[in-house]
Amino acid sequence: MKKGTEEEKVEQEIMPEASDKAEETGAEKPAEPVSEVAVLKEQIQKLETEKAEMKDQFLRKAADFDNFRKRLIRDKEDAVSFANTSLLTDLIDVLDDFERAGEAAKKSKDFDTLANGVELIEKRLMGLLDKKWGLTKYVPVNEPFDPSKHEALMMTESPDVKEATVAEVFQNGYILHGRVIRHAKVKVSMPVKNN
Repeated sequence: MKKGTEEEKVEQEIMPEASDKAEETGAEKPAEPVSEVAVLKEQIQKLETEKAEMKDQFLRKAADFDNFRKRLIRDKEDAVSFANTSLLTDLIDVLDDFERAGEAAKKSKDFDTLANGVELIEKRLMGLLDKKWGLTKYVPVNEPFDPSKHEALMMTESPDVKEATVAEVFQNGYILHGRVIRHAKVKVSMPVKNN
């Protein structure tokens, strides 16, 4: 047993000298044993932190997107609700003209003047709708029948026409920026069939 304790003493005396010599010569110290469990725990902690940060970012982005979606819906509803504001503002002046015409008709029983006033109001309204809003009225009398613009309510044969022609207009048609939005309701004259 004495030998064992003496060997331990010698090792203790030699080891500090060996480590001192290693430092002097620039050699690396022997690495302390690092536990694998400690390394894994550190990695788990790092991953948990990253996960928490990513979850926070995801929740923020989801909230931002939800707010953006709600704002888009609200803006769309406002756009639909107030889309015709400019048109209606223009029409208010025409409504005022009709109101003045009605008041004038009550005071004066001159129906010719009233009829002329209403005609002027109609011209003003159609001019406004055409110039500012692109809405034009078409009255297709004596035009060739075109099913893309006309709706035939009646047909008659006529020796005076060589092709289907609009003879009478029951209701005018309207075109908005080159697109028919209401077909003219018409009576069509057809060429006489030779039997």
